[in-house]
Formats: sequence, C-alpha cells, structure tokens
Amino acid sequence: MVIAQQPPTIVVLRSRYWQNRFWTGCKRIVDVVGSFVVIVLLLPLLLLLALLVKLTSPGPIFYAWKVAGKYGEPFTGYKFRSMVVDADQLKSALLVKNEMIGPVFKLTRDPRITPAGAWMRRYSLDELPQLYSVLIGDMSFVGPRPPLVTEYEQFTEYQKQKLSVKPGITCLWQVSGRNKVNNFDEWVRLDLEYIRNWTPWLDISILFRTVTVVVSGSGK
Repeated sequence: MVIAQQPPTIVVLRSRYWQNRFWTGCKRIVDVVGSFVVIVLLLPLLLLLALLVKLTSPGPIFYAWKVAGKYGEPFTGYKFRSMVVDADQLKSALLVKNEMIGPVFKLTRDPRITPAGAWMRRYSLDELPQLYSVLIGDMSFVGPRPPLVTEYEQFTEYQKQKLSVKPGITCLWQVSGRNKVNNFDEWVRLDLEYIRNWTPWLDISILFRTVTVVVSGSGK
C-alpha cells in the first residue's frame, strides 16, 4: 500500500496499482475505447430513451448533474431526466423522509420520479448519458459514485477520501446490495475498500457484477 495525499486535507491508503502508469493508462484506454464503442452500439436505444422522456414528461430530456469529481473538483454530468422538471426545488420538503444516514439523500418511493423515470431507474438506463463523462475523462467506468456538489460540501474529512480517485458509473457499493445500505459511512467504507484494493481485475469483476445487477432490474 502507498499513502496518497493530494490535496493535503485528503489522505487515504491506495493500492500500489494507482502508482503504476501502465495500469492507470490501461484503465483510461478502456474508458475511452469502451465508452465510445458502447455509445455507438447503444445509439438507437439512447434515441428511443430520449424520445420516451420527451413524450412522457414536460421538460428537458437530460438532467444536468452538478457533481464533485476527483478531489472534489466540480463538473457537470448528464442523465436522462427521470424526475419532474422542478425536482430540485421540491427536494427540501422531502428531506425529513431521507432514508440515508449522512449528507446524501435517498428515498425509495420518491414522488418526484415520473413513471417512465421509474422504469429507467429500475434498469439504470437513466445513467447511460454518463458514458459521455467517461469519454471526456470526468469519470471512469468503475470508481466511487460522484456526489452532488451540495452534498460534498457537507462531507467530513473521512467521507472526502472516497474522491481521492476519479469517480465512476459503477462501484463496489452498487454491486454489494446498494439498496440495503442506509448509512453513508458504510457506503464510504466500500469505496475506500475499492481504492485500497484496486486492480484491473477488480474493475473487470465489478463490471460483470454490474451487468447482473442491471439485468435483474434491482435499481430504484
């Protein structure tokens, strides 16, 4: 293990593979080539999902996701909009129902979700536009999930450690019973476990397990 420290407020034990330019370079190549190929192959599906959102709910097709990336650096990602157009304004009234202990928000039966959005979320189809973020380098296929900027601002120093590497579309938390985790520190623990033990083969394992989770329709 090596100790990574950048910036000074974030210190976390990381696998030695993070210090190897060959393996981190391979991870980036897989991200670029993989995301491009998947976008091309899924283009008909992406167009159909865009049409579904447009025809079933007034508002934009995409939801601009203001999130914190590696070391808290903010960036804008995109998802297919799965909620009503004023969902962010309605969130404050739902905070008392938050099912997650900690600074992030989770509500199983969120009334802001549209019927089409609920179906997309079940199979994680709303997250497909994040492939663009992987392609341009803001995200990776595998890595800790990026939090909203407003959530990151409430993180403790311990919780900020999860962003000592580039965030990803899928992660250890998502394939380890994400719907059963209701304490954010437990979520962070799984992210730090990934960072400490990362190997290219762990990424492959998580990707295969993700496919199983998606096909099973266990998303919410």
